[in-house]
Amino acid sequence: MKLSAQSTAVVAIDMHRGHLDPTVATLPLAPERCQAVIARAAELFRELRAIGIPIIHVVTEYRDAAEIAANPFWKAIHEDPTKARKGILRHNLAGGPGTEIIPALWAEGDFRVGGKKRYNCFYATDLEFLLLRLGVHTLILAGVNTTTCVLNTAFEATNRDFRVVVAAEAVDSMDGEEMHRFALRLMSATVGGVLSNEEIVKALRS
Repeated sequence: MKLSAQSTAVVAIDMHRGHLDPTVATLPLAPERCQAVIARAAELFRELRAIGIPIIHVVTEYRDAAEIAANPFWKAIHEDPTKARKGILRHNLAGGPGTEIIPALWAEGDFRVGGKKRYNCFYATDLEFLLLRLGVHTLILAGVNTTTCVLNTAFEATNRDFRVVVAAEAVDSMDGEEMHRFALRLMSATVGGVLSNEEIVKALRS
């Protein structure tokens, strides 16, 4: 696979403290998984910045709990202790620490797209406007959760005729390893390449 550095960008999905910092996260990954995906993503982002690839961070944030509770499924599971997303009505309220991008993943010159409110990064954000302004046609998707926001964004990007690459080492899911792996297989079969960090860098430099 070959990728053009002139028309490629990373879309880093919800790599914020609300998922990846166990001290404040309202919908956390397991602590050991947080550090692992942060380290792998940070390594990839450093390499890609060095060859001129823009990094776009898309961040979930809500004005208040009512914006979350408007989704009937989320409202129903908020107090269900058996659900991975229990307590979702407290997730990433505006101004809270959860909306802060993980410092190890941010660098001067990166872009931030805020106000994401559902699984699809394109829905009700200006992500596509920014991509078109930057002349981007290929998206390298990183972030969490593989099973929801990464998956939904991959499908929507395909629907909008962007080329999709999933950074296999820079994504993870709070839904566990089995579902994480299933989501990667599904995206590989239906929307684009699922590549390692090394494979992505090689494709951009070839």
